[in-house]
Amino acid sequence: MEDDPPYLSTGDQRADIRLSMVGDVDSTVIEIEVHGQWSARLCVAVNHALQNCLAEQPAAIIVDLHGLGDLDAASTIVWLAASRAASSLQPPVQLVLSLPPTRQLASHLRRQGAVRFLPIYATMKRARLAVAGRLPSMTRLHLSRLPPKPGSAGVAADAVAVACAAWGLPDLAEPGRQVMTELVTSAIAHAGTDMAVTMSLRGTGLHLAVYDTDQRLPAPLDPAVPRAANDPNSRLPVVESQASAWGAMPTRHGKVVWAILRPHHRTPPRR
Repeated sequence: MEDDPPYLSTGDQRADIRLSMVGDVDSTVIEIEVHGQWSARLCVAVNHALQNCLAEQPAAIIVDLHGLGDLDAASTIVWLAASRAASSLQPPVQLVLSLPPTRQLASHLRRQGAVRFLPIYATMKRARLAVAGRLPSMTRLHLSRLPPKPGSAGVAADAVAVACAAWGLPDLAEPGRQVMTELVTSAIAHAGTDMAVTMSLRGTGLHLAVYDTDQRLPAPLDPAVPRAANDPNSRLPVVESQASAWGAMPTRHGKVVWAILRPHHRTPPRR
């Protein structure tokens, strides 16, 4: 797993639009590339992609709009709303756009003063350099080359407990152990390949991820549909119940399944 390129990718490709996502696992920067004429269908696809990316709470999202046709700047509200959503997260997520400064969309955003909180760069190279210069340091624990054997689940779960103790997250230690155990056990059962696992501190939450070299992704949970115990599309009930958000993305050599756990803030009893 250490030799795998640290990139994730997924996409929505149709005859007249193309939407792709590529993420750098090490820096947790996700790039979204949008191609096609702005339309209601492309708007829905872009909103869905942005929501999925923000749910993972990466360090930054760079949106490449060089291939977007939007003469009327109708997509403006989408980028403004996404910027507000990104900045409201804890910790905040950087959101930047890359498009030629002569485009109507760029001019419209500048006239509205949006560039104060939504940076625009003429090239992807400039956008990447700007984002890299503002990446926060990340508290992270990484285990690589775990074999597809039952003992690996216990090793990964113990690492979660160590991380929670070191990062002052005692309330997340047990649910984190349970979630990591299920993620690794699922990878052993359905992928059967070597794995890498990471635990990262994301604000007050805990981000867990398991990487394997099987490209099959978990399928949505439907309680009305029975699943065989060895069904590779079986979902993860412990992850579903314990995580505040979770998902899966393909990698160039397999996939990553991730989950975020957050402490439950209980309201003090009234006196």
